[in-house]
Amino acid sequence: MGFARTCSVALVGVEGVVVEVQADLEPGVAAFTLVGLPDKSLIESRERVRAAVVNSGAEWPQKKLTVGLSPASVPKGGSGFDLAVACAVLGAAERLDPRELTDLMMIGELGLDGRVRPVRGVLPAVLAAADAGYRQVVVPEQTVAEASLVPGISVLGVRSLRQLIAVLADEPVPEEEDPREEGRPDPSLAGLVVPGTSVGAGLPSGDHTPDLADVAGQHSARRALEVAAAGRHHIFFKGPPGAGKTMLAERLPGLLPPLSPKESLEVTAVHSVAGTLPPGQPLVHRPPYCAPHHSATMASLVGGGTGLPRPGAVSLAHHGVLFVDEAAECSPRVLDALRQPLESGHVVVARAAGMMRMPARILLALAANPCPCGRHGTTSGGCECRPSSIRRYRARLSGPLMDRVDLRIAVEPVARAELVALGRDTETTAAVAERVRTARERAAARFAGTPWHTNSEVPGHELRTRWQVHPGALAQAERDLECGLLTARGLDRVLRVAWTAADLAGRDRPTKEDVNRALELRTGVRRGARAAAEGGKHQETATARSPHQQGQP
Repeated sequence: MGFARTCSVALVGVEGVVVEVQADLEPGVAAFTLVGLPDKSLIESRERVRAAVVNSGAEWPQKKLTVGLSPASVPKGGSGFDLAVACAVLGAAERLDPRELTDLMMIGELGLDGRVRPVRGVLPAVLAAADAGYRQVVVPEQTVAEASLVPGISVLGVRSLRQLIAVLADEPVPEEEDPREEGRPDPSLAGLVVPGTSVGAGLPSGDHTPDLADVAGQHSARRALEVAAAGRHHIFFKGPPGAGKTMLAERLPGLLPPLSPKESLEVTAVHSVAGTLPPGQPLVHRPPYCAPHHSATMASLVGGGTGLPRPGAVSLAHHGVLFVDEAAECSPRVLDALRQPLESGHVVVARAAGMMRMPARILLALAANPCPCGRHGTTSGGCECRPSSIRRYRARLSGPLMDRVDLRIAVEPVARAELVALGRDTETTAAVAERVRTARERAAARFAGTPWHTNSEVPGHELRTRWQVHPGALAQAERDLECGLLTARGLDRVLRVAWTAADLAGRDRPTKEDVNRALELRTGVRRGARAAAEGGKHQETATARSPHQQGQP
């Protein structure tokens, strides 16, 4: 009779649960039983482990073998338990010292020839091991860089089961071929990518970042984009086709500061589990950008699928930008599923197989046409949509969802002079990003010692009581609240945008001008001195016209 145990990790969403892998050998008819709520891929590990052990030069025990995965109440799936199961069996057969296995955490899939293949979710698995007190982890060689991101963990990368047996038995370690050195493709890397997803989906590709200098005109939209990036405020672009809504949204990630070390780990963990982490890129430093098609289902957007839910686009855009183009063409039910994560910063998906919590702290960017044909309200006209069609089209973006959007920008068609101007003096992404970084630093210094980092995260009660604006600055916003033009949530969001405007201007607290600017960005209506100045300008223009010109329609 022999017994041995080691440990591995089961992933539930993007969180890991430490699993004890126990192997028990008893006299009897040779059989291999795997218990502990395994899924289909884990049940098949019996054949993989048996072949890998034999092909690694070890003897397979011809006894009654039972392998238990504890806790048995936690669903377990995937092939990442293979390495732990094989070592537990060898420990029970006394090929390895069981005492050497007790404090080890093992993650990896075994090929039939005994090679150790990489699996998804190594980073969250090692994070769970570190939280549980483990300090030694064995992983496939290809994922050593990813596992080493967790501080305080000793990582051993192996290419084959033979090498691991030699290390644990204190024997000479055999050499294994490295396909990368011979210029051959490494088929084991396929385990890092989920079929049906592109490598790096949701992550910036290469070093090229779309430049804001490419955008002609759109001065108001550019300023709103800067405010959105500085305070991480949700933004909505409305305008005719070809006005530049998508072009503006694609340049929003370039304005965001690089991810902090903690944010990088969170983003990398999500993409590692989802199978979208590019090989050779163990840590994500730049904010992700995810732009699902408007036909996306609810499961693809917020997470879901068969069995245990998988991360959706809202989690893949964690600490980055989620851009929904042609938002009015999306299913209203799918869009309304974003309401809860926009408030809480996470998604809780419940299914029959279990419930999981996934991070979803995003900057949401929406874009839509004003009507089905897209020409309603434009200077060129030509809209033939019926008023009822326009109302139904706009109603696809529900009031509760839009109430959570801080900035609502009308994107007008670009004038010919601005489009064809040569050598136009427009700011680059780098110049605007520097102002955004400075504004973020001011906000971070103000919120030091609190759980918040940006203005969009701070509860309205805290802003009204702890960080107050200039006296009388909220007069117009309070009048809009009394008239029903603003909700209580809307007032809080106006206050947050006002603080962001003050940070960009270098002021210690918002003035009346900042609050009126925030109201303008939310409602599209000019307020205060800006409206008066523009009104006077229009009056002067009208006075300067000749009587004949003034009489023209």
